[in-house]
Amino acid sequence: MPVEFLGIAATNDGSETTARSGAAFDKEYTLRLARAHEDHGWDRVLFAYGSGSPDPAPAAAYIASRLDRLQILLAHRPNVSYPTFAAKTFATLDQISEGRLAVHFITGGNDHEQGREGDTLTKDERYARTLEYIRIVKKIWTSREPFDHEGDHYRFHDFVSDVFPVQQPRPAVSFGGSSDAAYAAGGAEADIYCLWGEPLEQTAQQIDAVKAAAEAAGRTDVPRIQVAFRPIIAPTDELAWEKAHRTVGAIKQRREAGLARHHRNGVLQAAAPQNTGSQRLIAIAEAGERYDRALWTPTAAATGGAGNSNALVGTPETVAQALLDYYDLGVDILSARGYDLLGDAVDFGRYVIPLVREEVAKRDAARGARQDAASPGRSTRETLTAVRG
Repeated sequence: MPVEFLGIAATNDGSETTARSGAAFDKEYTLRLARAHEDHGWDRVLFAYGSGSPDPAPAAAYIASRLDRLQILLAHRPNVSYPTFAAKTFATLDQISEGRLAVHFITGGNDHEQGREGDTLTKDERYARTLEYIRIVKKIWTSREPFDHEGDHYRFHDFVSDVFPVQQPRPAVSFGGSSDAAYAAGGAEADIYCLWGEPLEQTAQQIDAVKAAAEAAGRTDVPRIQVAFRPIIAPTDELAWEKAHRTVGAIKQRREAGLARHHRNGVLQAAAPQNTGSQRLIAIAEAGERYDRALWTPTAAATGGAGNSNALVGTPETVAQALLDYYDLGVDILSARGYDLLGDAVDFGRYVIPLVREEVAKRDAARGARQDAASPGRSTRETLTAVRG
């Protein structure tokens, strides 16, 4: 099966290790980073969402209008706009990008963050709302006749859009989460299911949970699986590990400075994460630092399990082989984001992506040969020739 690589489309140069050098929306840097991904073999970039961050939709439109091939994954929280409005926004962006859009729907795993924009629903209520929201958006994308909707969270009448996606029947829908509620919602509606990087055993269990949820929802297909990591690469393993420890030191320094500022404002410590995904990352980090070929958890521990935070550490060859281990589990979208956003995007694209693509091509060719060899009607000589290569 084909493999895809997803990077990050940040609007400034800040990261967990480095404060940004300019404004929250740095137009020149945003374009420069996206172009680096397009020029170095990446397939798609994620425009993430934060309550106080620049609006990702116009930022994505800006990039889409200036680049030719790079695809876009737009993160969106249902609480920030009505689905009729959002569906039109997405369709317009798909037109601007000439069919290069996918949408990642975020339910929200932190009550405080959701409350910043007026969302007071419980977690279970948010999942129910997201499921209703996705179904409305899909219907708007594909319906040419006006329709009514009477749901638990949304009600409208006689609506039909006048703008439709380039992609037919519609853009892909992406979804993530590690709770039972997330598996149920994403298993029912997602084209792509997103996981944070965990050890191979736990990742296999999550893939099975997604497949079971899709089957329970009556689907005959299953979502494609995406897994996200923070690669830390260097020319030698020794240099990579030195870099990894420097990275964790920088993360801790920035985090401690942030907690000190919060303490002055009356908050004594960072709250424990509410979302299951972050809880899983912390538990995995507490159980051990190193897993499988290259997975390293102290980066996740240093951030309190915040988002995509488990690292893959080593040479490009080591990290590529680790990624192939996940590919062999059934993961065909590999998400990677370094701590030096621009430099790491270039290095990963230059040194890791070609290795993975080459090995995936070999695996696919061998699989095809085995399938051909097993097909009826072939002579014994033809079968042996196909199997031997």
